[in-house]
Amino acid sequence: MAAGELTARQRAEIDRAIRSAEQTCRFEFSVFRGIAQGDPAGYARALHAALVAPSHSVLILVDPTVRALEVVTGADVRRHLPDREVELAVLAMQSAFAEGDEVGGLKRGIAMLAEHAVPQQTLHAEA
Repeated sequence: MAAGELTARQRAEIDRAIRSAEQTCRFEFSVFRGIAQGDPAGYARALHAALVAPSHSVLILVDPTVRALEVVTGADVRRHLPDREVELAVLAMQSAFAEGDEVGGLKRGIAMLAEHAVPQQTLHAEA
């Protein structure tokens, strides 16, 4: 992961990925890229809790200075997005980050999370 600032174009690419993810699964996505204050996992949880609708949200924290990547999902999201799928998205992001493609990794990870978070349609049969 590069520690430098993202360009306006890179930020716009991430914003487009977020909008697409939100349209796909109807959950809210946020990306924090910067220096985590203290423990990255705890900081990610605090940022997530401060969101407008944390139970309906996914937060991705990337701290390039300490090479930290955290994903926090709300209670509503977790009903549709199993931890295993989150782990796979994290692995995909980490792999891209290791190759120097932070933006591509974020875009792929966001898309993977959204694809797996789509609420399943259930059919109810009347007896």
